[in-house]
Amino acid sequence: MIDGAVARKTGTVSEFGSRLDTAADIVFAAVCLIKLLPVLYVPVWIYIWIAIIAFIKVANIAAGFFSRKEFISVHSIMNKVTGGLLFVFPLTPAFIDMRYSAAVVCMAATAAAIQERHLIKRKVTN
Repeated sequence: MIDGAVARKTGTVSEFGSRLDTAADIVFAAVCLIKLLPVLYVPVWIYIWIAIIAFIKVANIAAGFFSRKEFISVHSIMNKVTGGLLFVFPLTPAFIDMRYSAAVVCMAATAAAIQERHLIKRKVTN
């Protein structure tokens, strides 16, 4: 979550680093889903919500590619908040009903995906 800030502070920002960060975020989310969802009781509506978020994200990638002929990565604050929530999510079932903590993560991810689409339309990527 802080790698971009460190790169900017040290003057080591690069297009490759930005793309690598996006790829790492995708892998992180996929691993979390693959490892955590099978061992936790997750209501069906959460799976549906996750699928809708994934659909929006894929549509954002496609829209960015078709409008600019390149893969666009948006590093918004909402995406960072969602990443932080996803990072602490496995710790929450001990003291919060998972339906509530999963709903909070899904709400943030939905807001981030919608904001991402808006920023792609406005041609803002960072």
